[in-house]
Amino acid sequence: MAKHIQFSTTGGPDVLQYLDFTPVDPAAHEVQVENKAIGINYIDTYIRGGLYAPPHLPSGLGTEAAGIVTKVGAKISAINVGDRVVYAQSALGAYSEVHNVAADKIAILPDNISFEQAAASFLKGLTVHYLLRQTYAIKPGEVFLFHAAAGGVGLIACQWAKALGAKLIGTVGSDEKAELAKAKGAWATINYRTENIAERVAELTNGEKVGVVYDSVGKSTWLDSLNSLRRRGLMVSFGNASGPVTGVDLAILNQKGGLYVTRPSLNAYVTHRQELENASEQLFSLIASGAINVDVAKVQQFPLRDAHRAHQILESRQTTGSSLLIP
Repeated sequence: MAKHIQFSTTGGPDVLQYLDFTPVDPAAHEVQVENKAIGINYIDTYIRGGLYAPPHLPSGLGTEAAGIVTKVGAKISAINVGDRVVYAQSALGAYSEVHNVAADKIAILPDNISFEQAAASFLKGLTVHYLLRQTYAIKPGEVFLFHAAAGGVGLIACQWAKALGAKLIGTVGSDEKAELAKAKGAWATINYRTENIAERVAELTNGEKVGVVYDSVGKSTWLDSLNSLRRRGLMVSFGNASGPVTGVDLAILNQKGGLYVTRPSLNAYVTHRQELENASEQLFSLIASGAINVDVAKVQQFPLRDAHRAHQILESRQTTGSSLLIP
C-alpha cells in the first residue's frame, strides 16, 4: 500500500483527498518512481478546479516530481533501478508516494542537484527555457516584460534573463516581492497594485515599450500586456492565474499596432525524449553553475497529506518561488 492524493469531483482545494492505494507494476515502456519531492504548479489548480478537465474522475493530480527508480518496464534499457530521476510531463498522479511514468518523460538527475531542487525547478525551468529560448529568443541587452516575476516560474525567468544579459521588467504584487525579483536578477519591477503597468513600461523604455510580453496571469493583465507592446510586438500568453482570456476581438491586435499573440505550452515544445534532454541539459547546467539558484531552504514545503492547504496558499497568491509536497 502507498498514499496518494485523489479527487472525485472538481472544485476548491477541499476536494483533494489523502488516500491509500495499491501501486501496480509499470507497463512495458514505463518506470516506477518512489517520489522524494513533488512539484506543485499552478496548472494543478486549473485541473483540480475543472478549468482543464481531467480525463476521468476520480483522478490523481500533479505531473512533476523527483525520486528514485524502483521498477522498470520490460522494454526499458536506458533507465535502471536505483537511478535518480526527475519528470515533469507525466500522466496525472505525481501527488503520490509512488508513480508510474512513461520513460520518455524521465530525465536522469545529476548527483549535484538535490531532489528538492529538481522538483522545485524542473517544470518551471523547462517552461522558462521554451519561453525565453524558443517561443521568442531573448537577446542580450533586450528589455522585455514578464508578469508574476516573484512566482516559481518568474524567479527562474529573472535568473535566466540575467544569465542571458537581458533586462527583465517584472510585475509583482508587493514591495517585498519586488525586492526578491530584483535580487534574483530582474532589471526593474512594477507593483501592479500601485502602478499602471503599461505607463510604467513606457517610462522604463523611454517610450519605446517592449517587443515581447510573457503573461501567465491572463484576464486581469490582457490589456496591460497589449498596451506594453511596441508595434508588431509579441504577446505570449502562457497561463490564466486571474482567469482565462475570453471573447477577444482580433481587431484589437490591429488597432494596437499589428500585434502578434501566441498561446504556447511545454507539450508543444517538448514532444519526445531528445527535446526533453536538450532542454533539461541547459537547465541543469545553469543550476550547477549557480546562474540559477533554487534555494530549497526557502521553498514552501508541505507534507503530502496537506496538499489542500498548499493549494489554498498558492491560490491566495501569498507564495514566492516554488512550493513542494514531501511524501
